[in-house]
Amino acid sequence: MSERKRYPSDLSDERWALIEPVITAWKTAHPSVSGHQGRYEMREIVNAILYQGRTGCQWDYLPHDLPPRGATYYYFAKWRDDGTDQTINELLRCSVRERAGRLEDPSLVVLDTQSVHAAVNVPAATTGKDAAKRVPGRKRGIAVDVLGLVIAVVVLSASAHDNEAGIALLDTVAERAPSTVKALVDQGFKQSVVLHGRSLGVDVEIVERNPQDVGFVPQPIRWRVEQTFGILIMHRRLVRDYESRPASSVSRVHWAETDRMTRRLTGTTAASWRTPAGVGPAFGLVRAAA
Repeated sequence: MSERKRYPSDLSDERWALIEPVITAWKTAHPSVSGHQGRYEMREIVNAILYQGRTGCQWDYLPHDLPPRGATYYYFAKWRDDGTDQTINELLRCSVRERAGRLEDPSLVVLDTQSVHAAVNVPAATTGKDAAKRVPGRKRGIAVDVLGLVIAVVVLSASAHDNEAGIALLDTVAERAPSTVKALVDQGFKQSVVLHGRSLGVDVEIVERNPQDVGFVPQPIRWRVEQTFGILIMHRRLVRDYESRPASSVSRVHWAETDRMTRRLTGTTAASWRTPAGVGPAFGLVRAAA
């Protein structure tokens, strides 16, 4: 074992304890054919994923004291494809809601979309241009509860209409949170989303903006989804869509939410650029596999 300095994105013992059972169960269910347990600790693999998500660095620019690209991407892709990242999110979301005195699943969700620029490596076939917002790239849609916790994520071409995102989000919400009976959306969503929600037993309400309002004016309850977008964008890997596959973009949101909810459950905060150098827990020591 060797010691390294902590990165602000590293999991504390308390945060790791929240997701370790899921990761350990996954590892047990996926033994190596050769019987080799792997060179890197699972905690360090997660630390590398969180580091990249927070800093936005390229795979080849992961620090040398974290697991390398090959090992980190292997697990990132495996957990993306089999839904392990989603499972972790759902368990954490239920815990946060229970701690807030709420039922595990919500009865009301808020839907919205966000168009982001795509990096040059993103295949043109999965991108487009949002004519209304004049953004070439991809469209990220999320459904959140009244606490701002993400229930569903969808990533489409930016040229896709909000209706397409809304319908896909409602389908996922109906599957993951069947107790949902109400959804709030803005005026970008149209009647087809309302009708689709009705077919799922969800009352979709289009919240109209006051025509007298100038600029951005937060609307009751709906502001939660705007707040969540603002929190997600603090993870620089989400500022622009760098992922070749839309599924990887969805996974990035799951990992950003994992970071957010583990901090919320343990009462810790993320270090920001305002934190003076050498101050705070970011400069402690953690152990890494040799």
